[in-house]
Amino acid sequence: MGGSVSCCISPGESPKSHKRDVELEECPITTTEDVSEDTGTYLQHISDRELPDELAQEANPSDHPRASTLFLNKSQTDVREKRKSNYMNHVSTSPGLLTKKYSSCSTIFIDDSTVSQPNLKSTIKCVALAIYYHIKNRDSNRSLDIFDEKKHPLSREKVPDDYSVVDPEHKFIYRFIRTLFSSAQLTAECAIVTLVYLERLLTYAEMDICPCNWKRIVLGAILLASKVWDDQAVWNVDYCQILKDITVEDMNEMERHFLELLQFNINVPASVYAKYYFDLRSLADDNNLSFPLEPLSNKRAQKLEAISRLCEDKYKDMSKSAMRRSVSAENLVGIKNAQAVLS
Repeated sequence: MGGSVSCCISPGESPKSHKRDVELEECPITTTEDVSEDTGTYLQHISDRELPDELAQEANPSDHPRASTLFLNKSQTDVREKRKSNYMNHVSTSPGLLTKKYSSCSTIFIDDSTVSQPNLKSTIKCVALAIYYHIKNRDSNRSLDIFDEKKHPLSREKVPDDYSVVDPEHKFIYRFIRTLFSSAQLTAECAIVTLVYLERLLTYAEMDICPCNWKRIVLGAILLASKVWDDQAVWNVDYCQILKDITVEDMNEMERHFLELLQFNINVPASVYAKYYFDLRSLADDNNLSFPLEPLSNKRAQKLEAISRLCEDKYKDMSKSAMRRSVSAENLVGIKNAQAVLS
């Protein structure tokens, strides 16, 4: 036999080990270098399957803080026309008539609405205006049956034949949202989250908010936002007390469809929330819908002074603790405070 390779099995070798060797030969181990892209075993890396940042931001403005909001883009056409008309009216009117309040040496006007505590009435007006521009400047009439008011009416009153053609006015949308918020005692932050969910639904489901579905879409967004944002959420049966002709089963079905269309993505980052807040303020300024300005009173001034003093003391304590940590590492060298030289 010599140095030749024999295919015979030695008597001392186990038949099981030979069988295992044959199986290993039939199923060779492949490495990543041997696998080509044409084979079915090739798995693409997750980073290659994800959308680039630019495409993702453009597709989902409710998820990315740097993407422009949909309602602000849809309102630009009308804003340009209003700016032209306002300029013409300003030129034609006599000088000296001020339409806005301005601070002076004797009176200071402040805006109590902040990103952490927005003004409820003004925020609801801005959200209603954003929905109004969504309906008015929509691209098409894509909708789903679950949000169709004809198939799922909110009241027993007969739905008009032109319900899917006539666009609702801003004040009508505002009244509908204000009724829900006042009855359910919802906060202004909930209104901003409602708008985030609404635009996320339009983006994810690739649909439009139009005269035939805007009520049910807004109701579903408010229902979801109140449960996510508020600690003591309003139950679906409580909304049935507000809208007396709707059933709990219909509310549950609409909520379930809303969540599925959102792909159960109900997270609202702080950066996205702040972006929507400031874009709503920009929308209010463009449409002369200013937030209320109140003169600074003595009580309010003392409160602001106390808050600023508290923050100043807090920052001093933080700087002192940071100084102690930096000094403790240099104790070996020995630090001496130099005396100030006054000339």
